[in-house]
Order: sequence, then structure tokens, then C-alpha cells
Amino acid sequence: MAKRASPLEELNARIVACDHCSRLRSYCAEIASVRRRAYADHEYWGKPVPSFGDEQARVLALGLAPGAHGSNRTGRMFTGDGSGDFLFPVLHEAGFASQSKSVAQDDGMTLRDLWIAAVVRCAPPANKPTTEEQRACSAWLDEEMQLLSNLRVVVCLGRIAFDGLLAWARRTGQLPARSGFTFAHGAEFTLPSGLIVIASFHPSLQNTNTGKLTRPMFLRVFKRARELAGLG
Repeated sequence: MAKRASPLEELNARIVACDHCSRLRSYCAEIASVRRRAYADHEYWGKPVPSFGDEQARVLALGLAPGAHGSNRTGRMFTGDGSGDFLFPVLHEAGFASQSKSVAQDDGMTLRDLWIAAVVRCAPPANKPTTEEQRACSAWLDEEMQLLSNLRVVVCLGRIAFDGLLAWARRTGQLPARSGFTFAHGAEFTLPSGLIVIASFHPSLQNTNTGKLTRPMFLRVFKRARELAGLG
């Protein structure tokens, strides 16, 4: 008898099937068809990218959106691009990831006590989803947050993820206003529900190649998340 899908697995299946935003769906399909020369022989995913990780996670890493030739190619968040190449070694050292490199869905990567998601599930042109597209994707995050019953800490990777998390808190009545919540790398906030939010610069090449975000800076964020989540 086949194993019954969990609520988070069912949610992921619905995310993958979503076709709400025509601009994003057209862009992802075009990228998957044309492809980058370095990946000319790869079969691109080209669909909305599901979340992944430990369903009992106490920590959520929340990103912006899939990369056009990263997650949109591999079908897994932060897998196969420069951001992931910077992220996963840090997650491995911090004790969240089973290995330091992530290249494909079947590469053996597993996460412990961590779930990875994004505020937008399709790769946007120029990495800039519109406000309407962010709003259209918000229902997925609302449902996901409800299903992550053990969650204690959210690490927001970049300002858009930070704003997306605060928008979720306001939509769900946990935050009457966002005054006092200012994005800064390493900033910590506690929502009235007790959920702790840590802000971090996004591990984009623009930030890591310029030194705006260094590995020690990033590692401190995830070690702090581990501590605040009671993971030792």
C-alpha cells in the first residue's frame, strides 16, 4: 500500500500545479525551453518550486524566489546556483544539512530541524516579483506556516522575505502593525505568538561576491537560530 502523503506534501503538490501568475509561468517556461548554454543538456523543472526539508522543523529559512537557472532548473529551493553554493556549506556546518553541496533533487541532501521555503514560488524576471505576484503567492505561506507546528524561529533571507513574513503576521492577526520591525542583518524580533524572526542578507552573488555577506556573518545567523530554537 502506498504511503499517504502528509499535509505538507499535499501542499507542495498544489504549489507545483499552480498557474495563477501568467507572467511568471510564461517566463519560467521560456527559460526552461531556451536554457543557458552551460545547462543545454539539462531538463529544466520549469514549474513552481515546492518547499523542502524536515516537516518537524523548528527553524524555517525563508527566501525570495527560485533562481531562473537554479531552482527553476533543478526543482528544489536554493539548489544548483550561486546562492545555494553559499548557503548549503553554512547549513552543513551549523548542523542543519546532511551535506555541504546541493546540485539536484536526487543528490542525497536531507535537512534536520530546518524547512526551506520562499515567499514567491516561481522564478521572476530580474529576480523581482511584482507586489501582485507576491500577494498571489501569500496563501501558500499562510498554509505552510500553519502546518509547521514545531516552528520556533524564522530566518528571513533578504528584505523581501522579511517583508513577506511580516505581511503573513499581519494577515493572520499576530501583528497589528509593523512599526519597530526594521530590516538589518542579524536583527532579531519576537512576534506576540513567541515566534522569533532573524533577518539576514540574502546569499545572492551580489552580496557574497562584494563581501556584504561573508560566511562568518551567515554562519552566526544560523548558529543563533539553532540556539534560539533550543537545538543546542
